[in-house]
Amino acid sequence: MSQLTFIVSICVLTLANSFISGLQATTFTIVNKCHYVVWPGILTNAGVPPLPTTGFTLQRGETKTITAPASWGGRFWGRTHCSQDSTGKFSCLTGDCGSGELECSGNGAAPPATLAEFTLDGAGGLDFFDVSLVDGYNIPMLVVPQGGTGPNCTYTGCAVDLNDSCPSDLKVMSTDGGGGVACKSACEAFGQPQYCCSGAYATPDTCKPSSYSRVFKSACPLAYSYAYDDKTSIFTCANADYTITFCPSPNTSQKSSKGQNAGTTTTPTYPVVNSTMVYEGALDESAAPPSSSTHIFVGITMVMAFWWSWQLL
Repeated sequence: MSQLTFIVSICVLTLANSFISGLQATTFTIVNKCHYVVWPGILTNAGVPPLPTTGFTLQRGETKTITAPASWGGRFWGRTHCSQDSTGKFSCLTGDCGSGELECSGNGAAPPATLAEFTLDGAGGLDFFDVSLVDGYNIPMLVVPQGGTGPNCTYTGCAVDLNDSCPSDLKVMSTDGGGGVACKSACEAFGQPQYCCSGAYATPDTCKPSSYSRVFKSACPLAYSYAYDDKTSIFTCANADYTITFCPSPNTSQKSSKGQNAGTTTTPTYPVVNSTMVYEGALDESAAPPSSSTHIFVGITMVMAFWWSWQLL
């Protein structure tokens, strides 16, 4: 019995160590450099433990850090022009998640909205991330990995304010006549399959960039401009934390969501992080991400080797 107890104890300790070493938390530092308040929203992918918050207020110049569990996946976005009515219902003109509250509570962003999308600990143990304008655009956003490794571990995003340059048939105007507050995707604006990459256009070979998506791609070459814009828009890192900045400085044509002082137009300066290599392969969704079963197998192998060695003594 003592021999069995000893073996079981070793097994438990080894497996525990394996899990601890394999599960590394990731931090997201969210920074508001806009000249106005931003209300970030967060949506966690199905089947993944949620983050401790799904929506909050970020004042001008304020920073908030959130710790994500290993293998987390989901998206961040910024809500603008938010207010609370006399009944206490919370809503936003752009990026609203429809919860009626500050917390989004499992709801995603109503388009148009700039999205930062993440899959942590994905295929090959890498984090996959992108900034997407597929659902349109509402706010400048930059994602910068911190401390990560890999030839394609670099920043991405859209630091340009597209609201002023948005084509007129895609532009979302403020309710007070203060100008454009968001820019729809062509899919959202027209609902046609050639813009939505649906129906007969549901493959990379049949769905090509449109004149509208090229407007996004020209201004923000690292961001997703339409559904099959994979080759230049997906980035990967190992063992990184991430900083998500709204209106990265210097920003282009920053405007207050309340129609206050407008900033001057400047050329955005992007940080250089590790490499500027463009990713030349699309995310292979058929490749299963490393799971805890990998750590279990390693742990059992170590225990069996120890047990056989101990038997020979």
